[in-house]
Amino acid sequence: MEDKRLLLHWVLNNNKTKNAEAIKEELLEAIAPLDRGAEATPEDQQLIDQIARKLEAINPTKEPLKSNLLNGKWELIYTTSQSILQTKRPKFLRSRTNYQAINVDTLRAQNMESGPFFNQVTADLTPLNAKKVAVKFDFFKIGGLIPVKAPDRARGELEITYLDEELR
Repeated sequence: MEDKRLLLHWVLNNNKTKNAEAIKEELLEAIAPLDRGAEATPEDQQLIDQIARKLEAINPTKEPLKSNLLNGKWELIYTTSQSILQTKRPKFLRSRTNYQAINVDTLRAQNMESGPFFNQVTADLTPLNAKKVAVKFDFFKIGGLIPVKAPDRARGELEITYLDEELR
């Protein structure tokens, strides 16, 4: 997870750009009714995965970790991660919006939830290749205020398979 969702246009070549715009529109239409993925059926997930793979095949940014396009605050609009979606909580206790801020220069990231809890987590990023980083979470902020050191096992990976001015 979109302050980055600007309506700028990446001009590679006209056909490729038009094709990417059509696929992005198809993807956004498919995810729109799915509450960021919380309401997605296995069939929905399969369809979205197929559309995403079409988009990844024409990724205009071959080395996302070297691109300034990655920097900024991104809004999560779809995920299959049940922990991020908080599907075990009653709907009224789930965050309504999630953001992820990335700084490529400092190799830092921050995930932020909106209300009702406003939890946050910060992390160090270690590049594994031109598209993937290892993520080591360091501090959680409960309610956006109370810092809690993350356990050493709080780790993951992040792979950027598509990146342009408005979508990651």
